[in-house]
Amino acid sequence: MLVVPGFIVHPSEAISCLEVDHFLEPCLDYLKNGGTVPKACCDGLEGLKDECQSKADRQTACNCAKGAAITLGIRQDLAESLPNRCGVLVTVPISPTVDCSTVNSLMYESYK
Repeated sequence: MLVVPGFIVHPSEAISCLEVDHFLEPCLDYLKNGGTVPKACCDGLEGLKDECQSKADRQTACNCAKGAAITLGIRQDLAESLPNRCGVLVTVPISPTVDCSTVNSLMYESYK
């Protein structure tokens, strides 16, 4: 069991925002400025997809990514292009405008 201020996280339970941040951190420069997508970013996106197998995980990760996109000033156009740039079919959108309650299928193909 890992204790985080305000949260108790059990490894067998849903994904946490800390985990989502870890997967997406290598993408931050690209998501803010564009340019070349680092391999570590694509690896993180693939890892995030692999970790989000349940509807609850996908919705939690979506809310985490949405909050980060708003807080960190992620560019919507770059977030939308990231899955194609990495060749990863995402299960969690990275968008400041997505309705995370609708993220329930294995593939989330539209941010609109």
